[in-house]
Amino acid sequence: MPPVSILMKPASGSCNMLCEYCFYCDEQKNRTQKSYGMMEEKTARNIIRKALAYAEGGCAIAFQGGEPTLRGIDFYYKVAEYVEKYNKKKIPVTYAFQTNGTNINEEWCRLFKNCGFLVGISLDGIWKTHNCYRHAKNGKETFDRILETCKMLKQYDVPFNILTVVHDQTAQYLNEIYSFYSKKGFDYQQYIPCIDPLQQEKGKMHYSLDPAEYGKFLIRLFEKWSEDIHTGRSIYIRQFDNYIGILKGYEPEACDQRGCCGIQYVIEADGSVYPCDFYMMDEYCLGNANTDTFGEMDENRKKIRFQEESLKISQTCKNCRYLKLCRGGCQRNRNKLPDGTWENYFCEGYRLFFDTCYDKMVEIAQDF
Repeated sequence: MPPVSILMKPASGSCNMLCEYCFYCDEQKNRTQKSYGMMEEKTARNIIRKALAYAEGGCAIAFQGGEPTLRGIDFYYKVAEYVEKYNKKKIPVTYAFQTNGTNINEEWCRLFKNCGFLVGISLDGIWKTHNCYRHAKNGKETFDRILETCKMLKQYDVPFNILTVVHDQTAQYLNEIYSFYSKKGFDYQQYIPCIDPLQQEKGKMHYSLDPAEYGKFLIRLFEKWSEDIHTGRSIYIRQFDNYIGILKGYEPEACDQRGCCGIQYVIEADGSVYPCDFYMMDEYCLGNANTDTFGEMDENRKKIRFQEESLKISQTCKNCRYLKLCRGGCQRNRNKLPDGTWENYFCEGYRLFFDTCYDKMVEIAQDF
């Protein structure tokens, strides 16, 4: 078996924030049971024990929500204990932790530092663009609190990256956002296009991202990133670094840039396992880590043909000169065509971006 990638939701969809575009809130509405409460330690133990027995070469363990801090800090120390106990093959194990950043204090920073966690902080740019859609449940703004968290993480020398959702507002203020991130020293950045609700026509929500606007956003972001690259400043932007890697012959680590859905195990608080964070509904359940083996869940993955479906790109995609880089994008952002194939909703934006920046990317790949 190859390395195993696990994404655990120890607090299920529980969260102390109420973000207007939250895709997981939407998924919860589209399944029989909305929330699975808090993950029990025995479930975490079963996940770790079975995953480490199944994995070869390495195991990546990530935590997400909802808001994973709501499970409490002791849970994560317990997970680290289980990894130490059950890692009989002594394979490399990495930890990642995606958080809204509002609950982080010095105790959490010590956990992250002591256990070697890479932390992802959700921050939608500047004050104006962040606070418009990302609110605490009581309606209060969260921007200033998250900046305090980032400062604290730096003080404890905890590696972290910034995850920014590209919605209608962040797309408009890219120049200000990039400048702000540069001043703050946020040199590791991810930009993810906003996802519209399931079973609804894309582009109809008040926060929806227009494909053409997304393309313009990517162009402006790439220009700023490439300027920094050529002046010797190393800014990591996941999407662009993966594109350069593809041009240099490497396999991208981002699943939405591989052309095929990857093999993941996304695990709810009750132990239920799904193939992707964007498809945690009843019809996609692969089994339960408390009762099933990872091998059995992989067999169920084959039965629902989850990966195979992601390969059904349209003839237009197959004929596109940019397919080598684009690869059809994330399945969750695609629309199904009458012939049963899929085409990315943001295709217009990607074409606009590649038309402008493809040759520049080739140059960067040759130079670095």
